[in-house]
Amino acid sequence: MSLVIIGTVAFDAIETPFGKTDKIVGGAASYASLAASYFYDRVGIVAVVGDDFPQKDIHSFEKHGIDVKGIQVKHGEKSFFWAGKYHNDMNSRDTVTTDLNVLEFFDPIIPDSYQDCEFLLLGNLTPAIQQTTIKRLRNRPKLIVMDTMNFWMDTAMDSLLETIRMVDVLTINDSEARQLSGEYSLVKAAHKILKMGPTYVIIKKGEHGALLFHENHIFSAPGLPLADVFDPTGAGDTFAGGFIGYLAKVGAINFNNMRNAIIYGSALASFCVEAFGTEKIKNLSDFDIAERVQKFVQLSSFVID
Repeated sequence: MSLVIIGTVAFDAIETPFGKTDKIVGGAASYASLAASYFYDRVGIVAVVGDDFPQKDIHSFEKHGIDVKGIQVKHGEKSFFWAGKYHNDMNSRDTVTTDLNVLEFFDPIIPDSYQDCEFLLLGNLTPAIQQTTIKRLRNRPKLIVMDTMNFWMDTAMDSLLETIRMVDVLTINDSEARQLSGEYSLVKAAHKILKMGPTYVIIKKGEHGALLFHENHIFSAPGLPLADVFDPTGAGDTFAGGFIGYLAKVGAINFNNMRNAIIYGSALASFCVEAFGTEKIKNLSDFDIAERVQKFVQLSSFVID
């Protein structure tokens, strides 16, 4: 399995100013694998669910060509559940409920068929689980992308820094970059984080786009202005999945391909926020994606005489 994604496959219950849901499919690995599947046909998930997770929802991954052998089903246990309520600005939210359930003692099992992994996406899990995943692969992938969050900076900084040293690309948002580096300037923050080990750093700025840093090179991807944003949950995971899915498709790792990957990841993420949960990103066409990518290109394309 040339692209492996480890993360959560879970239930979410979401409330925004535009509506609310009961339990729907969520989790970092759900969003990321669906996004990656539009670019690459050898995607596998490593995750854990309870026996309350419907088989039809696992089949929905398979319909996208995603290998689900790495999803453990714990009988007699419940799946991870998160409930949140977004504020009017849609940039901040309150966590209403977090039930770890099967995630509390998650031990990632890597199927033998995943051992040819060339591209690895470490979704937002404990740094210890992310490290275990890397160590359980017989050969190091040629590209490891890692996502994380401020919670691990508050509670597991030493383990987090050790994991960061093991990866090639770190993706975090702007507030997390400032916390991790102790620098307010995102340029200074990125260069400090690069010294921690990764070759590339991506700083996500939500509706304002993303920044890519590598050595002395910087690329700024625009944010696409959208008339309607219904649910930002999973947008960052969708971005990461589209990003690594594109890189797995093209195969070559360089700064130019990284720039393109950010645009494709951003395009997928812009679809994600237009509906609740994974609904929008489950039903895209190649034309939809190509048209959305062109909108990103037009935002930053100009000629100076």
